[in-house]
Amino acid sequence: MSAAGAAGATDTGVDGIGRKIGRYRWLICSLLFAATAINYVDRQMIGVLKPTISAELGWNETTYADVIFWFQAAYAIGYLSFGRIVDVLGARIGYSVAFVIWTLGHTLCGFAGNAFQFSAARVVLGLGEAGNFPAGIKAVSEWFPAKERAFATGVFNAGANIGAVITPLIVPIITIAFGWRMAFIITGAISLIWLVAWIAIYRRPREVAKLSPAELAHIESDPADPAKKIGWIKLLGYRETWAYALGKFLIDPIWWLFLFWTPDFLAKTYHLDLKSFGPPLVAIYLLSDVGSVAGGWSSSKLMRRGHSANFARKITMLVCAFLVMPIFFAQYVDNLWLAVGIVGLATAAHQAFSANLYTIPSDMFPRGAVGSVVGIGGTVGAIGGMMMAKFTGYVLQTTGSYTLIFAVAGSTYLIAIIVVHLLSPRLARVDAG
Repeated sequence: MSAAGAAGATDTGVDGIGRKIGRYRWLICSLLFAATAINYVDRQMIGVLKPTISAELGWNETTYADVIFWFQAAYAIGYLSFGRIVDVLGARIGYSVAFVIWTLGHTLCGFAGNAFQFSAARVVLGLGEAGNFPAGIKAVSEWFPAKERAFATGVFNAGANIGAVITPLIVPIITIAFGWRMAFIITGAISLIWLVAWIAIYRRPREVAKLSPAELAHIESDPADPAKKIGWIKLLGYRETWAYALGKFLIDPIWWLFLFWTPDFLAKTYHLDLKSFGPPLVAIYLLSDVGSVAGGWSSSKLMRRGHSANFARKITMLVCAFLVMPIFFAQYVDNLWLAVGIVGLATAAHQAFSANLYTIPSDMFPRGAVGSVVGIGGTVGAIGGMMMAKFTGYVLQTTGSYTLIFAVAGSTYLIAIIVVHLLSPRLARVDAG
């Protein structure tokens, strides 16, 4: 199928010779969406339960930041490891392994009696959760042509926001009824349903008998990748690897900030508690959901109109960078819902930016290296997150103010798009030979 035919298929549901294209690839995307939602429920619960756990276990701001730090340290190690694991084992087995590890770590949080034990459980959680995005991006690269990847990535990445929406709705209910420890145990047990579905359904496109010839041709409409693998050492020598990795280093810490400290910001600024900050958090992450899908849709739409991936990805990310900037003023707003709107705009812009940044490795590298590049970027991003956790804990412990923290958050995305552009001006495919 020609590129023009693939583009037409995306818009009309038929290929270049009039055959109807199926939607099986979107079933795969829905599984990725569900896993990412579970991933973020497990990840965000500590933020929602911070006041409750801190009061019971005697944590201060520095202690909480240290627990986050060790989670992110493990996430950095796990991301790099799972990038290679997914490339070697494939998305099906690699994702399954990651899911089992992170569910175990999440459940163990319910048995922690002090900060050390909690940090240890979060280390296990971080190691496993790091496999979510390398496996997800790998699956997208297997199941979607280039013109659909940003949109598909935006859709499954939107699961992060659904997870963040679900968490403040269900966790307070479970906590009030059974205690915060059972909240970890119950959510961990329920999530195992996804693992059964993933193992039963996921295969590579050519291994799925239900896949129509037209949809398979659509999925495989891009030029074939070179067969030669690219090793880690060689990947580190590409400017394109660092364009992605440094972009992650800059923006990932801000997302961690939103995820782990937004409940605290709302509680301290507007005197909300476990029972009352649910609706504001739901509103923020619903806006994030819109941003995630819109960001992927925007660049995919630009590409279908004939623009290059380079133009489509970068112009979308540039717009997002400007939309994050008002976050600096959230702390000075007296009205809760106006502040929620500002924070929600920033998180939506992050997710739109992130959906396009996540797609860049598949624009520049062959499929066999995508998981490794995503892993390298995730590791570098997690290192940035570790630094941000320490910085945030220190600033809040010493000043009690979000002024400096939000100033950093508001300016980082513009720096990130500049760095990406300087290191990869054209998002050109690397010479894998």
